[in-house]
Amino acid sequence: QVHLVESGGGSVQAGGSLRLSCISSGLVPSVACMAWARQLPGQEHREPIASINPDGRTTNYDWSVKGRFTISRDDSKNTVYLQMDSLKPEDTAVYYCAANLNCRGGIDYWGQGTQVTISS
Repeated sequence: QVHLVESGGGSVQAGGSLRLSCISSGLVPSVACMAWARQLPGQEHREPIASINPDGRTTNYDWSVKGRFTISRDDSKNTVYLQMDSLKPEDTAVYYCAANLNCRGGIDYWGQGTQVTISS
């Protein structure tokens, strides 16, 4: 059974930084693509914002966060990170960790989410 547990959310002022962590269990890090998505207030869907391949070097970002957010992984700790800098009020959302077990198709597992609130 795969479990993803996020942490690191909270409230900061605009311009500040936060680092989210996602600890995984039950998957094989060497073949799993990992990602972060967020659900903005009032929206029902989760929008992918960053992903990282098993090699740890291939990353992709949504235009809304590119240049401000950095995804990374430490497979020795079964952990994926999302470093968020230059935060804006519009980044306020619930952030979810996600796993694609074999880097094929869509997301296989989601975490429970962590709230990030940015005040102006």
